Amino acid sequence: MKRFAGKVAVVTGGGKGISAGISKRLAEDGAAVVVNYASSAADAQKTVDAIVAAGGKAIAVQGDVSKRAQVTAVFEAARKAFGPSALIKT
Repeated sequence: MKRFAGKVAVVTGGGKGISAGISKRLAEDGAAVVVNYASSAADAQKTVDAIVAAGGKAIAVQGDVSKRAQVTAVFEAARKAFGPSALIKT
């Protein structure tokens, strides 16, 4: 069984650099991943595409984590896509 099977991870800045790597690793370990981005939808989608191509589950969700309402919207998108399971925050 994979370490994070049945869990959902929200990774801020998940489309670039270290966060993209973290997103992919969490997916390899079984998590469904919400790749959060503030401005680069293309980078976030590349990360999502890589996760899905490897057999994982992921979505890209825009949101500025410095704004409370947008953080709420990111987590609501996570719940809508993957259900109310426990969230791993990074």
